Amino acid sequence: MKHKIAVAITGASGSIYAKILLEKLIKLKDQWEELSVVMSRNAKDVWLTELGNEDFKNYPVKYFDKQDFSAPFASGSAQYNVLIVVPCSMGTLGRIASGVSDDLVTRAADVVLKERRKLILAIRDTPYNIIHIRNMETVTLAGGIICPLSPSFYNKPGTIEEVAETVVDRIVDIAGLHQNSFRWGN
Repeated sequence: MKHKIAVAITGASGSIYAKILLEKLIKLKDQWEELSVVMSRNAKDVWLTELGNEDFKNYPVKYFDKQDFSAPFASGSAQYNVLIVVPCSMGTLGRIASGVSDDLVTRAADVVLKERRKLILAIRDTPYNIIHIRNMETVTLAGGIICPLSPSFYNKPGTIEEVAETVVDRIVDIAGLHQNSFRWGN
């Protein structure tokens, strides 16, 4: 079975992670049948600020507005099996943890959790306060996966893109896709 993947991009800093993830998923297109993206207005502004372009418009994926509750991944019947929120703001984390489905991102997260499918929240903010920690605990207990955007360095990345790719490779692995990437001990 091929995956049906939704990627939600929030307005937290870290657009490079979303960019590299989309590029990697497109390269792995033989492993998914649908790839959908929802981006907040703030996410588009942050992308432009951090990356200096609007390349998010150019990926061959299905785009949905943040208020479009008719998007297929707003319902469990569409059988999307992976939702990746990258970067995930603490506000989005809090709404997901509270069960507040006030936009497509939080509705999709609610659906993925209720259907016992894979929710990956790539959180970016630091440091954490106790509210953040409790929200992470709540989402984890509900079946979600918290994946902080904390890069590794044992593969000796030489560029900022390679640093960010260390995290994206983990996200892709967690999502259940197969890829060639750095593996410890190889």
